[in-house]
Amino acid sequence: MTPTLTPTSNDLGTQLRVTQARVLLSEWTKFRSLRSTVSTLLIAVALMIGLGAMFAAITASQTTGFEPGATAISTSLTGTFFAQLAVGVLGVLLITGEYSTGMIRSSLTVVPSRLPMLWAKLTVFAGTVFLTMLAGSFTSFFLGQALLGDQLSASLSDPGALRSVLGAALYLTVAGLTAIALGALLRNTAAAITTFVAVFFVIPPLTNLLPMSLTDHFVQYLPSNAGAVLLDGTFGVAHPLTPWTGFTVMCGYAVVLIGFAAWRLRRVDA
Repeated sequence: MTPTLTPTSNDLGTQLRVTQARVLLSEWTKFRSLRSTVSTLLIAVALMIGLGAMFAAITASQTTGFEPGATAISTSLTGTFFAQLAVGVLGVLLITGEYSTGMIRSSLTVVPSRLPMLWAKLTVFAGTVFLTMLAGSFTSFFLGQALLGDQLSASLSDPGALRSVLGAALYLTVAGLTAIALGALLRNTAAAITTFVAVFFVIPPLTNLLPMSLTDHFVQYLPSNAGAVLLDGTFGVAHPLTPWTGFTVMCGYAVVLIGFAAWRLRRVDA
């Protein structure tokens, strides 16, 4: 007779052990199972392409050419700043949705060390958003240049063009990661979305109402203004940072917020 092999406790422990790869797979399953994921990403892509095409068509129809601080590249990518609202909402819902339903308790029971869950959420979100919005930014660029016509359009081989197209996807990814951090910190959907909108949509325009002598030294360091330089435009900033320096500043905000979110996740019960 063939002997029957009985799993030992060590074998069972290995099979049931929580690893970062297994947590990552779990978070990917949850992420793609949400109906809001596909719909919100589609809205973001539609805003990016549609509004970029609209601004390009309007510019092509004007005799005055581009607005101050704008270029053929930045005009075609203008929809990026509207798409960030959809991406930010998706980032917030990714974590506050679990707090509102109480599912976060089950997640933390399965992953008692907590932080692997946060890293997995960030990784899944970043990978999905970057690839999706990269396809959107390329489409937006080529469509925008076609609408601008031969006299105004730019080529992907022009200086800064490829960086700007990649930068649009990077900008949206980091904006979304910032939204996840806000959601993890505040643990409330309305509060996190309101804070995200204030930081990325409300505060930058309000600084234009202040005297330039006050804003010249800090407005370029606001998250949206710093990261937007990657898109080949100054967007009303008198003294913009260089593209990669600005993006580094934007990433710095995200890293700090993620650090605080990780600290609260470890120290405060769900």
